[in-house]
Amino acid sequence: MMKTRHGQASNPRRLLARGAIWAAAAALSLAAAAGARSAGHPLEARVDGGLVRGTVEHGVIAFKGIPYAQPPVGSLRWMPPRRVKSWTGVRPALHYGPDCMQVPFPGDAAPLRTTPAENCLYANVWRPRGASAHGLPVMVWIYGGGFVNGGSSPAVYDGTEFARDGVVLVSFNYRLGNFGFFAFPALTRELTRRGDPVGNYAFMDQIAALKWVQRNIAAFGGDPHNVTLFGESAGGISVGTLLGTPLAAGLFERAIIESGGGRPGIFPPRLVSGSSSSAEAMGVKLAQHFGIVGEGAQALAKLRELPAATLLGGLNMATMMQGKDQTYVGGPILDGKLNLGAPTQVFARGGGARVPVMIGTNSADIGFLPAKSLAALFAMYGPDAKAAKAVYDPSGQLPLQLVSFRAGGDLWMVEPARAISRILSARGQPVYEYRFSYVASSLLDTQFGKVGAMHASEIPYAFDTVRAHYGKETSSADEAMAGAMHKYWVAFAKTGKPDPAGLPAWPAYHESADELLNFTERGPKPEADPWKKRLDVAERFAERQEAARSQIKTAGTEH
Repeated sequence: MMKTRHGQASNPRRLLARGAIWAAAAALSLAAAAGARSAGHPLEARVDGGLVRGTVEHGVIAFKGIPYAQPPVGSLRWMPPRRVKSWTGVRPALHYGPDCMQVPFPGDAAPLRTTPAENCLYANVWRPRGASAHGLPVMVWIYGGGFVNGGSSPAVYDGTEFARDGVVLVSFNYRLGNFGFFAFPALTRELTRRGDPVGNYAFMDQIAALKWVQRNIAAFGGDPHNVTLFGESAGGISVGTLLGTPLAAGLFERAIIESGGGRPGIFPPRLVSGSSSSAEAMGVKLAQHFGIVGEGAQALAKLRELPAATLLGGLNMATMMQGKDQTYVGGPILDGKLNLGAPTQVFARGGGARVPVMIGTNSADIGFLPAKSLAALFAMYGPDAKAAKAVYDPSGQLPLQLVSFRAGGDLWMVEPARAISRILSARGQPVYEYRFSYVASSLLDTQFGKVGAMHASEIPYAFDTVRAHYGKETSSADEAMAGAMHKYWVAFAKTGKPDPAGLPAWPAYHESADELLNFTERGPKPEADPWKKRLDVAERFAERQEAARSQIKTAGTEH
């Protein structure tokens, strides 16, 4: 449940009954103050397609389930999102639209509150109830879930607290799994003829949503020239990708990457075509799995006729991690337009948007370094084998699983965040690095809590929705941390600097000082990174891996 801060929905007929003059004056005042294309009612907004009406929830105005693109079904399956068609009258925007097609899995930290469907391209907006003399800062949230799970409906993603603090919060759904990433020879030819990107429909949806924000957010009192993009896990990877592609240029002014990796490796770099492991080859394999023969337009038509549930299969985070699904392309595709490669590589080449960035990870973030023994694990570090043992298992008493988890988390998440911070700050971009080390009071004495702050555990603190996640076990310390962390996110959205009054100053990142803001049990703490030696070992290992992959690729090209 959310905090018990209740607001009653207004009855439109009752408001109108109080007098036409009062209603007209109120509507004109709201429109002028917010710069909105007013629909003539404080709970209405005119957007692509027509009028929508929201409601007052917990003291702010919420609009849910607004279509930002046509349903990607039938002939629009595996096509770039298209502008919505117009509707007549006022469309109620009171409930979340369906989250995108997926198989939810037990234990999800952000459980869905809808029944997933292929018709899923909907956005939600929370805005302050009062009018503003100027356009308000906007934050756009991209959820995580490994690109196979996730949605905008979970309670921890509720935008109420952002709206309370003067921010217009937008969330939206994007296609997942085989609906979000797919290539097929006939489809590549079709899209290439149109001049469209190939394969990455999830990223196409995200860009379409950002363009929708540019066209429509003024109707909700937001400033289209003051947009902060933020996301976690697959959402953080998405933010890194959108920072890197010219197709998203000008759609946001700053970005926050929460546990979003950044180096090659989390998802295998898969080209559109040209090899037995390409995205097109996986698409042909998927077709054969369903008994569809051929690579032409007729085969593609049959694939588009498959029921969504059939195409979905049993794919989710659990089955993907276990390697059970052999027909999924595996996530982002290197198409050369939307996905240009790992952010560390794109930024090192001088690419990417030159905007302020906040980036960080959690103290027990996700990652795995598979090995059959500790000796084998440390041997993977080559010349740094002794150094790896010194930083990950100095006592020689830790279990293999824990060491593998910590080393993998550094390689997947923690060190790449530092690498991106170094690259961007060296070229003059304002960068603010964080580490989330706070563990909820109810978890401190548990097995997981003793390891540290797990992947995704920072989200309810950034949103200030800890009660939605921990319920009656929420402590005053949890709420205090949520209040503090949320203020940093809001301050960054408003000014480009995470400097809320009354809280410790967050130093901008510079390699020479290597400082970050650590969210600890004692509160936010600016400090030089205490994991420097550990991350230096991880950095050298990652760079050797990348060099080895580059040599293999070069050798393959030569032959």
